[in-house]
Amino acid sequence: MNDTPGWASPGSAPSDGQNPGVSGPAEPADRPGRQPADQPGQPGPSPQGPGVKWSKEQPPPSQWSAPTGPTGPGQAPPPPPGPGWGAPPPGGPGSGYGGPGGPGGHGAWGSGWGGPPPAAKPGVIPLRPLGVGEILDGAVSTMRTHWRTVLGISLTVAVLTEIVVVLFQGLVLDNTSADALNDPSATLDELSRAMGDALLDSGVVFLITLIGTVVATALLTTVTSRAVLGKSVTIGEAWRDARPQVLKLFGLICLLMLITAGIVTAGALPGILVTVAGGGGAGVALTVLGIIGSGVVALWLMIRFSLSSPALMLEKQGIVKAMSRSTKLVRGSWWRVFGIQLLATVIANVIASIIVIPFTFLAAALSGDGVSGFLNGAGDIGWTFLIVSGIGSVIGSMITFPITAGVTVLLYIDQRIRREALDLELARAAGVQGYGSDAPGTTPGS
Repeated sequence: MNDTPGWASPGSAPSDGQNPGVSGPAEPADRPGRQPADQPGQPGPSPQGPGVKWSKEQPPPSQWSAPTGPTGPGQAPPPPPGPGWGAPPPGGPGSGYGGPGGPGGHGAWGSGWGGPPPAAKPGVIPLRPLGVGEILDGAVSTMRTHWRTVLGISLTVAVLTEIVVVLFQGLVLDNTSADALNDPSATLDELSRAMGDALLDSGVVFLITLIGTVVATALLTTVTSRAVLGKSVTIGEAWRDARPQVLKLFGLICLLMLITAGIVTAGALPGILVTVAGGGGAGVALTVLGIIGSGVVALWLMIRFSLSSPALMLEKQGIVKAMSRSTKLVRGSWWRVFGIQLLATVIANVIASIIVIPFTFLAAALSGDGVSGFLNGAGDIGWTFLIVSGIGSVIGSMITFPITAGVTVLLYIDQRIRREALDLELARAAGVQGYGSDAPGTTPGS
């Protein structure tokens, strides 16, 4: 078991200062049948090897015990303290000799090797490879331990973003596009114009939301990385640390979206061309298959690049270098990263939906046409609806931002611990004493 740093079974390697070819402890001076080499006229020990120093007849193992003091010539050795090697030391459990209450909790002497002690945990996660539950718990623990900073960042970003969105929807957008799309007698030109306006409006809202998400992710990445070391950070400190990388992070996310859109468009384009050329059902089927196939390729690439954001923020890398780092860290662990990211996204969205949906129905009920008009798509989206539903969106964003950003950062740290032994650097940064390749607790986890 020498291939695991810091943990080797007894007897698996020579002790310090002892050559592998030399035998173990020297035999006692009063050993029966031994010929002392310093007596005149008596031959010394045979040079054939260390094995001939011992008699063929050995006393029972239970009669051997650790010496408690020096024994001179003519003095009998002290009586054995117990049944032999492996007897527990005096004091019993909890006496400081490794019992259940002793240091480290390794178990009493003679009870067997029970494994290494837990890894160091200066912050929200233990410094070793993490399991799925530990990653999710680390994200929640960051919210709970540093709630002032985390909720302060999430609340500030969510409120500012939602104010811009509400003002844009209330002052700039109008309902002519929705009315045209809901009108069965609308002409093709009216429908095309309405669809174009709706896509433009949705694009602007998405861009505003994206900017808020980028800022929140940048700030929460810094907070989570400090929480791993057991250190707190204020909102101002997080902003000063993240500010130089915010524009790069925005460019990274835009580039990833363009890659996704380009792949899906390229997959659907052949079917669209066949449909326009009069292919009918064959063109539609080809379009659907192209979208599905290109969607799978886009998903595969997005998971490979999913750790680009923390790599860019924490390593102060450029956009291309961060994408390359993410690809290297995810290689060989695609399904694991995909599963954890999917689980975190589902949990965050379910929690956010539990909060947002009631606010949406409340906003519809307070509007002029009521809930029935909202469900039928004929309701008038006024300021009351926008403000009340915006409050629900703010509360939902306060939960989704920390969970998604925290899980991504902890996944990045976990992959670096598994591949690059980042736990040693984190331990030194956290001030953990005696943590290294020879320290206990460095055995990989799950």
